[in-house]
Amino acid sequence: MSETQISQDQEMQDKLKSLELEQRDEASPTGRLIYWAGVLFALAHIYFNTLGTLSELWVSAIHFSGFALICALMVPAFKATTAGGRRLALTFDIAIGLVAIACTVYLILFEDALYDRGVNFVTSDWVVSFIAIAIALELTRRTTGWFIPSLVVVALTYVFWWGPYIDGIFGFAGLSLETVMFRSYFSSEGMFGSIARISWTYVFMFILFGAFLVKSGAGDFIIELSRVAAGRFVGGPGFVAVLGSGLMGSVSGSSVANTVSTGVITIPMMRKAGFPARFSAGVEAAASTGGQLMPPVMGAGAFIMASYTQIPYVEIIAVSTLPALLYFMSVGFYVRVEAMRSHAHAIELDTRSFGEVFKEGWHFLLPLAVLVALLIYGFTPTYAAGISIIAVIVSSWLSKNPMKPRDILDALAQGSRNMATTAILLVAVGLVVNVVAMTGIGNTFSLMIAEWSNGNLFIMLALVALASLILGMGLPVTAAYIVLATLSAPALYNLIAESHLIDLVMAGNLPEEAKVIFMLIDPEKYALLSAPMSQADATALIAQVPGDFKGQLLEQALNPTVLSAALLSAHMIIFWLSQDSNVTPPVCLTAFAAAAIAKTPPMATGFMAWKLAKGLYIVPLLLAYTNFIGGETPDVLRIFVFALFGLYAFVGFMEGYLEGPLNIALRVLSGVAALLMLWPHHNILIDSAGLVLFIGLFIYSRKTRAASLQTA
Repeated sequence: MSETQISQDQEMQDKLKSLELEQRDEASPTGRLIYWAGVLFALAHIYFNTLGTLSELWVSAIHFSGFALICALMVPAFKATTAGGRRLALTFDIAIGLVAIACTVYLILFEDALYDRGVNFVTSDWVVSFIAIAIALELTRRTTGWFIPSLVVVALTYVFWWGPYIDGIFGFAGLSLETVMFRSYFSSEGMFGSIARISWTYVFMFILFGAFLVKSGAGDFIIELSRVAAGRFVGGPGFVAVLGSGLMGSVSGSSVANTVSTGVITIPMMRKAGFPARFSAGVEAAASTGGQLMPPVMGAGAFIMASYTQIPYVEIIAVSTLPALLYFMSVGFYVRVEAMRSHAHAIELDTRSFGEVFKEGWHFLLPLAVLVALLIYGFTPTYAAGISIIAVIVSSWLSKNPMKPRDILDALAQGSRNMATTAILLVAVGLVVNVVAMTGIGNTFSLMIAEWSNGNLFIMLALVALASLILGMGLPVTAAYIVLATLSAPALYNLIAESHLIDLVMAGNLPEEAKVIFMLIDPEKYALLSAPMSQADATALIAQVPGDFKGQLLEQALNPTVLSAALLSAHMIIFWLSQDSNVTPPVCLTAFAAAAIAKTPPMATGFMAWKLAKGLYIVPLLLAYTNFIGGETPDVLRIFVFALFGLYAFVGFMEGYLEGPLNIALRVLSGVAALLMLWPHHNILIDSAGLVLFIGLFIYSRKTRAASLQTA
C-alpha cells in the first residue's frame, strides 16, 4: 500500500472519529473494567427479563445506575492531555458512577420509609434526588450535547417555578419542588417511568440480540449476500449499498452505525463502478437511514410506539414492512437513474454464485426466523429476543467459525457498550415525558396544532415535519420521536380518524348510535345523515361537534380496528418524519459519516442524501390519506404497487432522466404520472392512467437512449 493511500485512509479514520464520542481505550485497564461490567450487567438484564421478580421501579433504578457507571467510564468528563489530567478525569468519572449506584441503593433501602413519612422529604431525600437527576443530565450532556439537559431543566423549572408567571394556554398553577422531585426520582413516573421500562426490556434485549448477530458473522454474510445478489447488475454497487444497508439496518437499528459498517465497503465500490463521489455517499446515508424503518429491529422507537399505542410489537413490524420496502425502492430508483446517466458499469464483485454464498451462511437467517416465529406465536418481544440470542449461538455452530465462550462474552460486553448512551438518554427523556403528563401541556400542544392546522391534515403533517426537523437538530431520532409523539400524536390521530368519519358521513353510512350525538347537538342535522352529501358539507357538519363529544362520536361511528389503524398511522408518521434529521442539513450525522468515507463536503453530501431520502416525506402522506395501514389486503397491495411506480415516476421528474434524458415537457409528464399514482383519490382508473403514462415515458426514454448510443 502506498504512502498516499495510507495517508488517505488515516484521514478518513480521523474524520469518522470526529463524529464519534471521545471514549477511553478498550485495551486500557479502564476498558477492561468496562468490558467485565458490561458482561455482568448484560447477564443481569437477561435475568431481569426472564426469571427476575424485582419491582419494575427497582429494576429501572438499577438499569440507570449500572449504565451510569459504564457510561461515565466510557466517556470522560473532559478531554485531558496530561497523565495527571487523565487520572483526575478517571477519578471523577468513577466517583460519578459509584454515586449513581449509591442513589439506587438508597431508593431501594429507604423507599418504604419515605412512604411511612407520608412522602415528606428529609434532607437525604432531597440530596439523593437532586444528585441522581444531575448525574443523568451530566451523562446525557456528554453523550448527546447540551440540548436534552437544557430541555429537562426548562421542563422541570416550568412545573415549580416559572409556569405560574405565564399567561394564556401555557400558564400552569405550579407544583411544589418536593412533589416534582418525588415524581421525578422516587416514583414510577419520571426517570424510572414507562420510557425507562422500555429501555431495560425491549430496547436492551434487541440491542443485545444485534450485538450477538454481528459477533457471529451475520453482518459479513449480509454484505456478501448483497454483493452477489446485486453487484453484477448495471449500477450494482449502488444496489448493494441499498440492499446491504436495509438488511444490516434490520439487525442494528442504528443509522450512523449502519453507515460506518457498510459504507466503508459500498462507497468505494460505487466509486469504482463510476458513480460520482457525492452521490455514492448520499446513497449510503439515505439507505442507512432506512435501517430504523426496516423490521424486525426498528430502533428503540418501535418499542416505544408499542408502549404508547398498546398495539402488539409484532403487528407494528408487520405493517411496517411494505412502507419500508417503498422507501428502499425509492432510493434504488435514484441509483438506477444515476447508473444510466453516469454510464456506471458493472464490476465483478464476487466470483461465487448467490447459491454458494447463501449455502455458506444460510444459518445466519435462523435467529431472525426464530424471532419472527416467536413474535407471531404470541411470545413477548423480550422473551423472543432472549430465545433468539440462544438461537444465534446455536446457529453459529453450523458455520466455519462457531461462537466460543470468549465470543459470547465479547457480544455481551458489546451489547452493554452499545446500550449505554441510549439507556442514559431514555432515562433523561423520561423526565420530560413526566412533565408533559404532570402539566397536561401535551393536550394543550395538541389543541394548538389542531387550531393552527384548522382541521387540515396536510397542514398538520407539515407542522409535524417542521417540528421534527427542528427537534432533530438537537435530539437523537429516538428522543425526537418520543417528544413529538407525546405532544402531537393525539391531534394527528384525531384528524386521521375524522377523515374516516367524513367518508362515512359522505356515503350516508353513519351508524345509528353515532347519529344520536347529532340529535343532541342539532336535531335539524339528523335527517341529513341518512343521505350522501359532499365532502365540504360532511366536513362542516362534523366541525360543529364540540370537542368534548368528538371522542365519543369517533368511538360510536368507527369500529375498533379502524381506530387502532388510525392511532398506529399517526405514530408511524411521526416515527418516519423523526428520521429526517439523519439526512437533513445542517445537522445530519449519517450524511456526515458517509461524507467522511467518500471524502466529499459534508454539507453538500447532506443535501444529496436529503434529496435521495424523499421517501421519508412521501410515504407518510400515503399513511395519512390511504388505508396503507389497516386496510384490506387487496387494497394495501394496490396502494403499494401503484406507489412503487409513482415513486419511480417522481424520481424521473426530479432527475429529468429515466432510461434516458427527459426534456421539460416529458419531465412534467413524469411528474403528472407520479401525481396520478400517489395522490389519494381511491380511483383505480386514475392510478392505471398514471401507470400507462409512466410506462410510455419509460419505453420512450429507453428507445431514445439506445438511438443516441448508436449514433455516438
